[in-house]
Amino acid sequence: MARPTIIEFLNKNVEKFADNTFLWEKTNSKFVPTTYLETKQQSHIIAAGLISIGVKSGDKISLLSEGRNAWITSELGILHAAAVNVPLSIKLEESNDLIFRIQHSESTVIMVSGGQLKKIRLIIDRLPDVKKVVVLDEQNEYAEKEISLTELIKEGAKLLEQQPDIVDKTASLVKPDDVATISYTSGTTADPKGVLLTHRNYTANVEQALTLMNIPTTYKTLIILPLDHCFAHVAGFYSFMASGASVGTVQVGKTGMETLKNIPINIQELKPNLLLSVPALAKNFKKNIETSIRTKGPLVTWLFKTALKMSYSYNKEGYNKGKGLQALKKPVLWLFDKIIFSKVREGLGGNLDFFIGGGALLDIDLQRFYYAIGIPMFQGYGLSEATPIISSNGLKRHKLGSSGVLVKPMELKICDADGKELPLGEKGEIVIKGENVMAGYYKNEKATAETVRDGWLYTGDMGYMDKDDFLYVVGRFKSLLISSDGEKYSPEGIEESLVENSRYIEQVLLHNNQNPYTTALVVPNKEALKKYVHHKQPELEWNSLEAKKIALDKLFREINEYRKGGKFEGMFPERWLPSSIAVIGEPFTEQNGLVNSTMKIIRGKVEERYADRIELLYTNGGKEIFHEANLEALA
Repeated sequence: MARPTIIEFLNKNVEKFADNTFLWEKTNSKFVPTTYLETKQQSHIIAAGLISIGVKSGDKISLLSEGRNAWITSELGILHAAAVNVPLSIKLEESNDLIFRIQHSESTVIMVSGGQLKKIRLIIDRLPDVKKVVVLDEQNEYAEKEISLTELIKEGAKLLEQQPDIVDKTASLVKPDDVATISYTSGTTADPKGVLLTHRNYTANVEQALTLMNIPTTYKTLIILPLDHCFAHVAGFYSFMASGASVGTVQVGKTGMETLKNIPINIQELKPNLLLSVPALAKNFKKNIETSIRTKGPLVTWLFKTALKMSYSYNKEGYNKGKGLQALKKPVLWLFDKIIFSKVREGLGGNLDFFIGGGALLDIDLQRFYYAIGIPMFQGYGLSEATPIISSNGLKRHKLGSSGVLVKPMELKICDADGKELPLGEKGEIVIKGENVMAGYYKNEKATAETVRDGWLYTGDMGYMDKDDFLYVVGRFKSLLISSDGEKYSPEGIEESLVENSRYIEQVLLHNNQNPYTTALVVPNKEALKKYVHHKQPELEWNSLEAKKIALDKLFREINEYRKGGKFEGMFPERWLPSSIAVIGEPFTEQNGLVNSTMKIIRGKVEERYADRIELLYTNGGKEIFHEANLEALA
């Protein structure tokens, strides 16, 4: 059976689709195409440039840039030079995070965009192993060690004149089990780990992903997720490359905010057929759609809400839509689609067939919303250690609320805490085996041995399979709450529900590590609480003790809605509901290191940062809702 490297995979697809557009990029006024053949030629010349500056087989090269053509051609160039790409997130602000990854990976070269260059200049003195910094954008002046991409390409062209087959010769030495990338996890636990992904990991996962969906050659996608993200890598440009389809990147702005603002504009211009998303973006799109509808007045708002309600009841979970008497709604829904939903779809370019959602769990209400408006957002599941795709819903087979059907070929079992396989329908740890399982963690044998055993990858996620072969992911297996009697419970469902069902709670993290009761760290929505207090007692100043007591009381009552007599009574076992809460004054964000790039809270880091507050919640006085620390947090 063929086990191609990424280089062989590229060559095969360039032969098939040489003149097809592969890349779309907008730097000035419009999107400009680059063909498959041109992509290969550009990658070759970058590879020759890297060889000319001394890059050897197995060298590590850090790549820090916004998504753009040069990101993709740089990665392909690195691989053709038989080197290893270390893709870095542009969201890494703190120099320590960057220093750790560049040093730990033993990178000797950094390829960096003009927009990210200042971060490297600040830390270059602490990176003695780095010999060269290749800057992707022209600069007025270059520091020591820096060279422009233009200059690198010139050097590459010179080398190719002298030795025309140097790149082909070097690339031919690459084997399927050689490492292609070291992707650092921004996990929900402690330090980042370098996930070693081989050439075959990537090509295998592309083959697996394409068993779940077809991508026609005419398809276009706009990659709105960072390219260092494993999901954007495989489901984005490599799966599209395998299909002869094309990939656009978001126009890079002068600031991160400007780039974000370019997303809706670029969607209108490129008119993608498929988008990859994460829950944070999905929520954002939904909010924008609802705001836009409200501006059109009460009649349109009423029509939209009525159409949504009817669609929800007709669609159910997708696979079972339009059954029985529900079929009678079809003509009315067709009309609603014509007058309302088709206009909404125009706002997303008009050609969008569906989204694929990765990252954290996408709640079923969001899935129902997108399904109703005619652009289903199909939940997928994966993790970097699996390159990353394990399962997904798709047009052919889907169940809203599930994480879809498994890629093929791949084995999956659900195990208990002792590693014993559980019967169908029972919840346990998701464990997989296949060619998409990573080669290990770089320089971390202990973590590798804990995570991959006999070829099986222990994901640390909890889930179950249903009788129709759909996978349901229900939270973290390893982030369980453990009571004093040893009973375990996953906190995610409660945390998500508290945030979804209360406009006064922005973020929440539950804690119970063999303690007598569960506690919670709560980040409040201060604006909503201020409005609530003002509504209750308009004469009170927000900074007064009485106003804050009303706000804290409201927060605690929101949680108590899940207890006996509350409107969400019975949703969760009472013993896992928090008995005391610590109100946290600042949100958990990427900037303060408490949230990762897919917007998941990094549990271990939050617990570490607020260890004293958690400890306080297990003392008599600290349990008090009107504790001074809670009052201060509302300042």
